Amino acid sequence: MEEGREVVSMEEANGENGEGINKYACGCAAVASMISIIFGYDTGVMSGAMIFIKEDLKVNDTQISVLAGILNVCALVGSLATGRTSDFLGRRYTIVLASIMFLVGSVLMGYAPNYPILLTGRCTAGVGVGYAFMIAPVYSAEISSPKSRGFITSLPELGISTGILTGYLANYFMVALPLKLGWRMMLGIATVPSLGLVIGILKMPESPRWLVMRGRLGEAKRICINFHPQMK
Repeated sequence: MEEGREVVSMEEANGENGEGINKYACGCAAVASMISIIFGYDTGVMSGAMIFIKEDLKVNDTQISVLAGILNVCALVGSLATGRTSDFLGRRYTIVLASIMFLVGSVLMGYAPNYPILLTGRCTAGVGVGYAFMIAPVYSAEISSPKSRGFITSLPELGISTGILTGYLANYFMVALPLKLGWRMMLGIATVPSLGLVIGILKMPESPRWLVMRGRLGEAKRICINFHPQMK
């Protein structure tokens, strides 16, 4: 019976009693959506950086094509692994893992003295892209109520578009930099938001749904109360 009292109905946990958009849930989803912004940036910025990479590293068209396309191949690997990983580590730490991959990939691409290291960084970031593309909407959906879920789960998609636009702007403003520095700055600057996301996501709560799946009902209920104060 005591365990039964800890179980919150899906209607109560999801806040189906008419509340508006919870600012705390919206804020957590916005932070999680930063990973989508990084994903979009990494996708958009390469379109301009490739021109300078080709000139600086003296690579051919085939190598540039591989560099551009390998991101999607590696993202497939990350996407396929996300389900198992997020069920084992939790949604929050899966976002941390994706952010670390972006961080490492950005450092490698920003440093890259040659094509193999640049390609390695691009592959590492690609796996992070796969994780990000899958886990950000899942986390956003699991912390939101039915009334606000449509809005909150749209934030990762908005983040991708914002990131692509930011990548284009970075191309525009960094084009005047010296050749050896310009494209490295374009790719390497993504380390800053990646590091910020790692720090920020650790201060956010875990998904209540994942906690329930793990049998941690008391902790899940406490987090649900933060998202839905009317449950007190």
